[in-house]
Parts: sequence; structure tokens; C-alpha cells
Amino acid sequence: MKDRDLEKKLDSVQSRLYESQRVVVLTGAGISAESGMPTFRGKDGLWRRYRAEELATPEAFARDSKLVWEFYNWRRTLLQPLRPNPAHLALAQLERQIPQFTLITQNIDDLHRLAGSKNILELHGNIWRVRCTKCGKITEDRRVPLPELPLCSECQGLLRPDVVWFGESLDPEILRKAYQALDSCQMMLVIGTSGIVQPAASMGLHAKQAGAYVVEINLEPTPNSRFFDVSLLGKAGELVPRLVKSAENL
Repeated sequence: MKDRDLEKKLDSVQSRLYESQRVVVLTGAGISAESGMPTFRGKDGLWRRYRAEELATPEAFARDSKLVWEFYNWRRTLLQPLRPNPAHLALAQLERQIPQFTLITQNIDDLHRLAGSKNILELHGNIWRVRCTKCGKITEDRRVPLPELPLCSECQGLLRPDVVWFGESLDPEILRKAYQALDSCQMMLVIGTSGIVQPAASMGLHAKQAGAYVVEINLEPTPNSRFFDVSLLGKAGELVPRLVKSAENL
């Protein structure tokens, strides 16, 4: 009976999805977990003695840049072999099928881009980009590891990861584009996010209040589940591909 109910929900959501001209998708850590995304904390060595919140801050970088870069080189080493999973790939395919499609992600792993997604708003930055603390130049650098203290090729200033650290504000231009999309979308998918970290946690509610049909896909209910139109419980890598029509069925 449960499988039959799920199929009905999936069919209904798919129908609405392809009736929509303007779709927004929000993704969180849950979608990348199925690619083998590791947690902040390692099982051995240095990172047992530090919390991510102690290292991913402007203050920590000012105090001990070498230590912070050691942490990010460790993370980059863990992330480098990861590949997009079926949910990432399905969203990239969906973008090619929907006239106006915006993907908002909390993730910094770049797996959406590797899957082929184009119109991506990265709320928290991207671990594969570096930003000069002196001239502000942003570049992609996928070397693993980077030098202990990487320097800008333009001005020799110290580079930092181009991510949003604890205590920093999100990029106002990215937020502006995100809320512009949320205000005008007809349908929104909220995938693999806990519904706790702001401002992403309230984006589904914002779209709902603006008139969108909002569907949540997550392993378990979140604090926002009861406010959305549909909550689908399960793995994103299994459910998202079932919502996306193959080319021959368009």
C-alpha cells in the first residue's frame, strides 16, 4: 500500500512539474551524502581536536592561516574522488527540459556543475575556488593539495577558500537572484536539506507564500514538512530520477 501511495504521489508531482514553466530547486547536504560525502570531522589525527566551527571562520584564518588551509586541503582530498549521483544527473536533465530553471544549493562540493547543471546559485560558495584576500580575484583551482599557504598569481596576496565561513554574510547578489527566482516560481523542489540552517531553511516557505507548489524530498521529515504540499520520504538518488521524464517521453 505504501509503494502504491508513493507512486501516486510521484505521478502527481511529475505532472505538476512538467506543467510548470518556472521551477526552483533547493539542495542541501542530503543530496551529496549519496555520493559518499564525508562529514567535517575525520576519524583520526588533527581533526579530532577541532570542530569545523572553530576552523571555518575569518578569525581562525587570521590567527593561523596554515592550520585552516591544512583543514581545507584535507577536505579537498576527501572530496576530489566524488562523482555526481543519479539525483545530481537527473536535476541537470530537468534543467534542460524546463524553460526557466534555477538551482539553489547549500553545498560547496561542485557536484551539480560536474553533473551538467548550469544555472546554479551557490549560497555557501565553492571549495574548488580560491579568493585573494588582497585584490579579491576569484579563480578555480582543483590542485590537491594546494601549497601550505597559496598565493595569488596577480598580486601575491594570500588566498583563502571561496566559501562562506561561520560569522560571514552570504553574497547579497546571490541572495537577490535566489529570492527573485523564489518569488516567481510555480513549483519548488526542496531536496536533502534539514530545514534548520537559515536562510535556506525558510526558502521553501517563502516560495509557498508566493504561490508556488512546494515538494520536499528527504530521508526523514523536517520542521517544514507539514507546511509543504507534498513530502516524499526516501533517497534523492532514487526519487528525483523518477520525477524526470526521459527525452522520448517529453
